[in-house]
Amino acid sequence: MSEQTTDRGVSWGWQEAVLEFFSPRAAQQRYSARIASANLRRAYDGAAKGRLSDGWRTANTSADSEIRVAGGLLRDRMRDLVRNNALAAQAVQVLVNNIVGTGIRPRAATGKPELDKQIDKFWQAWSARCDAHGHTDFHGLTALAVREMIEGGDLFALRRPRRTRRTSPVPLEIELFEADHLDGSKFDDSSEGTRISTGIEYDRTGRRVGYWMFPDHPGDTSPAFRRKFESIRISAQNVAHLFERQRVQSRGVPWGTPAIRALQDLGDWQVAEMVRKKTEACLVGVVVGEEGDGTAGITPEVKDSDGKAIESFRPGMFGYTNGRDIKFNSPANSGGVREWNITQMLIISAGFRVPYALMTNDMSQANFSSNRAGLNEFRRMVEQVQWSVVIPMFCQRIWDWFCEAAWTAGLIEQPDIPVEWAPPRFESVNPWQDAQTDLLETRAGFSSLPQQIAKRGYDLREVLEEQIKALKIADELGLVLDSDPRKVTRVGQAQSTSPGEADTATKPDNPAT
Repeated sequence: MSEQTTDRGVSWGWQEAVLEFFSPRAAQQRYSARIASANLRRAYDGAAKGRLSDGWRTANTSADSEIRVAGGLLRDRMRDLVRNNALAAQAVQVLVNNIVGTGIRPRAATGKPELDKQIDKFWQAWSARCDAHGHTDFHGLTALAVREMIEGGDLFALRRPRRTRRTSPVPLEIELFEADHLDGSKFDDSSEGTRISTGIEYDRTGRRVGYWMFPDHPGDTSPAFRRKFESIRISAQNVAHLFERQRVQSRGVPWGTPAIRALQDLGDWQVAEMVRKKTEACLVGVVVGEEGDGTAGITPEVKDSDGKAIESFRPGMFGYTNGRDIKFNSPANSGGVREWNITQMLIISAGFRVPYALMTNDMSQANFSSNRAGLNEFRRMVEQVQWSVVIPMFCQRIWDWFCEAAWTAGLIEQPDIPVEWAPPRFESVNPWQDAQTDLLETRAGFSSLPQQIAKRGYDLREVLEEQIKALKIADELGLVLDSDPRKVTRVGQAQSTSPGEADTATKPDNPAT
């Protein structure tokens, strides 16, 4: 006797069936009691079982197990979409523009101005030529690393301890490896307590101690005899692994993974709709009523080498039948195309965590208030990624390598140098209003001048020193600038007294001794 499962996930078992034969009321009471007991055990509707959720397949596997199986295919599909799908390419570019922008800049923070200035000078000289391949600088490497993290899920930065150029005395270069370089098929358990899982080696405490990587890209199409197919071990101290952790996991996945199916389906639908429109456009009209043998078709008769008829469609064709009247073809209108496209693109933008307006450049769906509210939430996400992922996992590691290399070369006195990071500032939607807000917050004491300057990505000392130089030049030329608070008030009027005169006026004649 088969059991029937209801929407509540409680089956009508054989006990109820037998009891129903003797006492239907008792069978119903027993079944109701079973349902009540099941409700006590399962208080969440999302955990209910039944025919409405039969097609919902879930698994309690670990994140590493899921990534081990699907990670490679997800990377391949996402890269294909970024290459060939405009929405995917724009979404990735928007994320890179906002997370990295013109660069995440470090400043030494030892508390000693002269030492900080010296270290910053070494960094500027080294960061301009730190790329092992000689293509870009530190900011370019950061942008490429973040792009690879978003598109492929992982990025590996390798420390190469060698002298870069004569213009940089720091013996260090940085080389970036894509996620494919990691030997995901490498597994091993040693008797000493170390283990290797998907190419990452751990000690007995679970800390990463090494990466097994291919020197050459496994997908390289160069001649096989020039490539190295065997992975080699690289110490974890020489590797910076950049990826986003959404669970307790060892590797990352492409950011647009939730939108992969939607992107592909939208692209297929657009191609199908375009083909349908082209097919409709091929047939302009039909000539009817013309005398003939009735053998004329819609397409002109073309035969191949075997004498078989070939039919083809071309734009502007007429179909001939018996008769002389012409009936023009009227292609059918597809209703709701725009609405359906917008709905799908909203799903895709949510999958990439990018505002719809930024991904599509369609501002018709947003006004000033909604656009600003959406940008505020997007910027919170960007700041979280900057300070929780990119800076600690990539930028800070490279700064530590730089300081260690500079200390080894005898350029600085210690290998550990405190640092302050300054991500690029966000462009204001309403610059005047935001500037007024910053000014009021600073004057009220809710914020400080160093915080306001750092928020814009600048260094306090550099800004003040530059301001002193500019004001000195203005004084020498006899210029009175509206931005000079020594001589002009906030509303643009001349100050009644200069700062020096004000100090003299308030100074007592007989100061207390």
